Amino acid sequence: MRFTLYSRSYCHLCEDMLNALQAMAPAGQAFEVDVIDVDADPALVERFDELVPVLYGRLDEPELCHYFLDAEAVRRYLDRELVRAS
Repeated sequence: MRFTLYSRSYCHLCEDMLNALQAMAPAGQAFEVDVIDVDADPALVERFDELVPVLYGRLDEPELCHYFLDAEAVRRYLDRELVRAS
């Protein structure tokens, strides 16, 4: 499973979301999480700025959540991805 987390290096909410997401991984199966620093790209700052952290599953779909992890949205995404993979 792959996620993209738009984040900031000094953001405690971002760290909290990443830790909460990783804690949801099934035993023995880690998630791949691409952590993107929005401050490295002015276009990302313009797009996300005060919304970080912002979590995506598939980048061509709407965000799963921002500010705080929405565990239910992540579970629904994981269920959909498991169906797609089978």
